[in-house]
Amino acid sequence: MKLTSILAVASLSLAALTQPAMAQTMDHGKMGMTQDLPMVDAEVRRVDKENGKVTLKHGAIKNMDMPPMTMVFTARDKAMLEGIAVGDKVQFTAVNEKGQMLVESIKAIKP
Repeated sequence: MKLTSILAVASLSLAALTQPAMAQTMDHGKMGMTQDLPMVDAEVRRVDKENGKVTLKHGAIKNMDMPPMTMVFTARDKAMLEGIAVGDKVQFTAVNEKGQMLVESIKAIKP
């Protein structure tokens, strides 16, 4: 009986010790998700820096199963819209977060 109790305590202790490490590993996995997003070619049609919005005529966004179209995106960080202007050719990454289309990264392609 005592051996069973000792094994139970050891098992619970081991589970408690590994749980934070597993959670930490999962967080690192989420950070890598942005890096794995496909870059999409687009043309800037409108920039609203004040509201952090950009209208893009874009190619297919494979990670969102979205065909080419023109639509408004919200920049995750308004600062990423600095240096982006109407007519610029850009590459960007985007995600659908709770129904909101967010630009994760954007960069102008210089000719």
